[in-house]
Amino acid sequence: MMNLFKKNKPIDILSPMSGKIVPLEEVDDKAFSERRLGEGIAIKITDGKVIAPFDGEITSTYKSNHCVVIRSKEGIELLIHVGLETIKLKGEGFTQHVALMQEVKQGDVILEADLELLKEKGKSLMSPIIITNMGRVESIEKVEGNVEKGLSKIMTVTLKKSKY
Repeated sequence: MMNLFKKNKPIDILSPMSGKIVPLEEVDDKAFSERRLGEGIAIKITDGKVIAPFDGEITSTYKSNHCVVIRSKEGIELLIHVGLETIKLKGEGFTQHVALMQEVKQGDVILEADLELLKEKGKSLMSPIIITNMGRVESIEKVEGNVEKGLSKIMTVTLKKSKY
């Protein structure tokens, strides 16, 4: 019965975008900086193509195309939010390449943002990446520095042992 105490194996999450990692507390939006939506990091993006960080399913999309939620096969729900207050653009500058409940593979382009337009409109390029179902998470190790989408790890997540 020793395996009762076996830890769930850590899951590496690759970056869905390229840029520089910024701690959530430095994000100029209280919903993110106060972790109301969950725990994670933000990336000041340098390239408007956003990819799926892992194989999974799109569980939320928004008419304004500025963010999606993707669920991994292990059950991690990751909100990928491009820019701050970008919902106010009502989709302008964004192209969404996925539909609700669509299966995606790691590396698939899920969103594209026109970063020049976002800057012109005075929007921050700070892009939060948040685990929204923190109740399932045992621990998160976050990475710092510059990351490249699909290549760099942004966090390692250990899920709580399921009770079943």
